[in-house]
Amino acid sequence: MEFLANHWLDIVTTVLGLAYILLEYKASVWMWLVGFMMQALGIVLYYQKGLYADCGMEFYYLAMTVYGYWRWIHGSRTNDDSPLQIRHFPKKLILPWIGIIATVWLVIYLILSNFTDSTVPVADSFTTALSIIGIWALAHKYLEQWFIWIAVDVVTCALYFYKGIPFKASLYALYVIIAVFGYRKWMKMMNANLS
Repeated sequence: MEFLANHWLDIVTTVLGLAYILLEYKASVWMWLVGFMMQALGIVLYYQKGLYADCGMEFYYLAMTVYGYWRWIHGSRTNDDSPLQIRHFPKKLILPWIGIIATVWLVIYLILSNFTDSTVPVADSFTTALSIIGIWALAHKYLEQWFIWIAVDVVTCALYFYKGIPFKASLYALYVIIAVFGYRKWMKMMNANLS
């Protein structure tokens, strides 16, 4: 019973995270609602564990779940207001976003190193910076968002095991596998929409 009392937030956010990734795999708009609940609880969990960049990131995720939901429902650039389709990440955005990621990574690293007691500022700031583009790319339904999440998930898995969040760490290991299959499924869905 003590174990459950000490890890209930980890367990609940893990279950919600599993539901979220499965809904993302299916490209279901319901993932945004599940994501909102997961992020709200994640704020508390990450603050308690001293993962301050992850904690702060959850506030961004909360806003992005609202934006992502709206984009997926009303995101077509046509006048018929049709749902957003899966598409490729625009090549013209790659270099600007790499610059944004590097800048955000450095800024968050400096904040964590100088103003918090974080013991993992490099990894925590890296996953946070990369996640900013990941959730944005997901909100725009870009196929390549899966590659971003694979990188985030691998580092996060190791980080969470290190920080004593075993359920979420295991979830991120599973995320890597699901992301590989998710990329393949989204590619098939995108190609089906194009034909």
